[in-house]
Amino acid sequence: MECVVQGIIETQHVEALEILLVGLCGAPKHRVRVHELCLKSGPNIVSSEVRLLCDLAQPTPAWTIRHVGGAMRGSGADQLSVLVRPVAESKASSAALRFFYALGYKLDHEVLKTGFSFQFLNRGANLTVSVTSANRMPRLHATDEAIPITPGIQLVEITAPAAPENYTEVASAITSFCEYLSPLIHLSKPGISTGIVPTAASAAASLMSRGGGSMTL
Repeated sequence: MECVVQGIIETQHVEALEILLVGLCGAPKHRVRVHELCLKSGPNIVSSEVRLLCDLAQPTPAWTIRHVGGAMRGSGADQLSVLVRPVAESKASSAALRFFYALGYKLDHEVLKTGFSFQFLNRGANLTVSVTSANRMPRLHATDEAIPITPGIQLVEITAPAAPENYTEVASAITSFCEYLSPLIHLSKPGISTGIVPTAASAAASLMSRGGGSMTL
């Protein structure tokens, strides 16, 4: 399972966010270029949805099969500021798409995600912070021709693996880290829109003027 929060930031403030993350994380930045294909089962099999992720940032594109379950529900989940959901991932070969087509799955949509990410440890949790732009393809699988869906807006997402016995601690680690980013972006459960933070412009200008400084968790 995993814990996750999301938010949006204006593209003009992404450089300031990157400066802040470099100072906070103390970890190298990773390039993100992922071709994501959403497949849905056909009418003759049990309804399901899987995502095929092709990491184009690697020298040799690497494929992953990812299935995301429904969000945890109940009073305990409602009290958390992060969304907790089951996730299953498996490495795959480049034949994965043909395999799912043979099983009766159909391509629902595809998107190219580009940007960067940081991976680091915070309060015992392995956090991944990604800042990405979603791009659509004018033709099937034409990743080199991808066009930004929202040119002025990028998605910020923080995820961390969790287990039934520690998801509350992982959620707490994510929530505490979000506080450092709050002048630039507000992060919440996926599906809950909070818009642009009013202080983002002034916070970004301050970060850019001092180059981020040396910040550690």
